[in-house]
Amino acid sequence: MEKELFDYVAERAEVLATNDASTQVTKDAAAAWEAAVAADASDEAVAAATDKLLDVLEGRPTTIDGVIAFAEGPAKRLMGEEAAAAMLAEQLKRKEAGAKYCNCPSCTAASELLAKFGRIEL
Repeated sequence: MEKELFDYVAERAEVLATNDASTQVTKDAAAAWEAAVAADASDEAVAAATDKLLDVLEGRPTTIDGVIAFAEGPAKRLMGEEAAAAMLAEQLKRKEAGAKYCNCPSCTAASELLAKFGRIEL
């Protein structure tokens, strides 16, 4: 894997491994990628670790419609009416502008990785 692509994956794996918005499954997969490439940085090992990470990430980034549904429902109870309304307004604007996925750091990192490797379209 070229250094530029490796760095791209590594930056996003770090976000996925450490961000509070990541699920434990995502954190574990990103940490496993980091451990695998630290143990063996050969092109074959990095490619295999990256494929495993991408397999875990598929289907994980929340869609924009999922974020909107959250803002319309559970967010009101969890965040309060005002915060949920602000979230809803922002996400509706993003959807109108063509956004397909949540814009939290974890979903952004995951969707960027999946798109980079041709598994989804942004």
